[in-house]
Amino acid sequence: MGAMFFFSGLIVAPRVVLGSQQPKKAPSSAITSSQGKPGDAPADASASTEAETCQTCHGDITTSFEKSPHWKTMNDTRGGHSKQGCEACHGPGGAHADDPSKEAVFDYKKATPEAITDRCLTCHASGSEHISASNSFHRQNDVSCTSCHSMHHATTKEHMLVRAEPGLCYSCHLQQRAQFNMPFHHRVNEGLIHCTDCHNQHGTGGVLEGDHLVRQVRTSASGDMVCFKCHTDKQGPFVFEHAAVRIEGCGSCHIAHGGANAHMLKYSNINLLCLQCHTNSPGIHATVMDANQSHYEQACVNCHVKIHGSNVNGLLDR
Repeated sequence: MGAMFFFSGLIVAPRVVLGSQQPKKAPSSAITSSQGKPGDAPADASASTEAETCQTCHGDITTSFEKSPHWKTMNDTRGGHSKQGCEACHGPGGAHADDPSKEAVFDYKKATPEAITDRCLTCHASGSEHISASNSFHRQNDVSCTSCHSMHHATTKEHMLVRAEPGLCYSCHLQQRAQFNMPFHHRVNEGLIHCTDCHNQHGTGGVLEGDHLVRQVRTSASGDMVCFKCHTDKQGPFVFEHAAVRIEGCGSCHIAHGGANAHMLKYSNINLLCLQCHTNSPGIHATVMDANQSHYEQACVNCHVKIHGSNVNGLLDR
């Protein structure tokens, strides 16, 4: 019989130190498919490649990764082993560890925008923010999640953005950037409000405004509801409504981002704006007397002061 030896004190188990030894490779059988979804469990869960193995080659990615919210997946055991670590997003990596030349894991740099979005939505599909992401305008225009978000090293503390608002939005929406530089504008550049206060960048059902579709405005029933979050005094309900507001909403008279008029009207001269609907037709005035644009003091709103709606009469004059 072999002899048994007992030692007093601590029993020290050997531990692999990164960089000092070759990491234990997982067998290629751990890979189910190079395009497998996040969380696809390998045949043997114990063969799943650990994050420490990934670090030996991808140190530039894992450096400071603990500052990222995705770091939580490293220690979150609720979804099981296959939901943890790098493999939660990149899929089983055993075959890739055996032979790094094999593209056996999901590579976000080479994947299509649609494939990237589908992969992210396997975890981020719940809640009102992402419920319409699969049909969003961003997706329709090949903007993927990683176009705006950084999985590993975000530059913002919230939402893991590659760049803070509004600069991130302006990188594509150049026309809107110019509008926010107009003399009168919503205070986005000043940081008082954000693009995402009015828009859901991940998608909404869409709301008709005239012959245009409001782009991902945060509302489901009326494009005006997002305006009324701040402009509550204009909401009503009113006994006598301004027809333009009832039919086309705030956008019938106002521009959303910025313009030359102090009230952000579509026309700097308010009379010209009113005459887009109130043409020279018979009525209380024999002619549209305010059409004489040389007299700026003769504005329609001098008399029709309750332009958004009135509880007194249909002329909206009080």
